Amino acid sequence: MDSDNSKDVNDQREYSRVDTYIPLEYKIIDFNQKQFVRCRVAGESILAEFKSLPNHDDQIITEWLRTINAKLDEIIRMMTIHHEGFNCLTMTKVNIGGGGISFNTGKSFSAGDILEIKAMFSMQKPVALFLYGEFVEISKRHPEYDTSVQFIGIDDFIRDEVIRFVFETEREILREKRR
Repeated sequence: MDSDNSKDVNDQREYSRVDTYIPLEYKIIDFNQKQFVRCRVAGESILAEFKSLPNHDDQIITEWLRTINAKLDEIIRMMTIHHEGFNCLTMTKVNIGGGGISFNTGKSFSAGDILEIKAMFSMQKPVALFLYGEFVEISKRHPEYDTSVQFIGIDDFIRDEVIRFVFETEREILREKRR
């Protein structure tokens, strides 16, 4: 939020935002799909199909099975990230917060355009997300457009992932400034 008290309260943002670089790709989707979009973690539908393992009487076997299960989950997650193209995203400077994202694009958008954004957040454990947003503002900065998108179809879990990423990035920026 801006600390300038002369600003109108309605101009203040609900969530903290940070400037950073992330792997990102976007595309316009059909406006008629707006009601069906839902922000999600890449591969969550694949992992949802698997049921958790039953507990075994032998604690050592149970622990081994949990370890193997965790490793398999990680392998599936990494294969999904690769399969869905998250390994080929372009590093892009963004300004991101829990309510939306802005970044430079090579083209202009129209009011109400819906974007599908593939983004990879590098935290302690990288998270690949499909984010959806409605174009809300654009300004021309030669030769590109500064594009602002407000998230739509976002639940608390995904918003918390975005907010966690913002705070971890801010914390890292502060650490670097202290050095």
